Amino acid sequence: MAFQDTTKRLSCVAAVALSLAACSDMSATQQRALTGTTGGAAGGALIGAIAGNAAMGAAIGAGAGLAGGMLYDYHKKGEESAYQRGVQEGQR
Repeated sequence: MAFQDTTKRLSCVAAVALSLAACSDMSATQQRALTGTTGGAAGGALIGAIAGNAAMGAAIGAGAGLAGGMLYDYHKKGEESAYQRGVQEGQR
């Protein structure tokens, strides 16, 4: 019985994640934040279900995923900035 409840919860999380992923008019930062949050929530729900509290796991995973998505976005923006500086220096 617990496996069926877990499957239902994970299906709901997956449905929400897929519906949110369809938002293509978002900025790169928004997309990375959303991807991190939904991925973290799904992973957290899975781990939480195994540990006995899927909702708490999803909440913790969503927070961790959001932080990870924002850190990745910060890194990618730094890469792009460095690339653009290199291009400008090469044109001199």
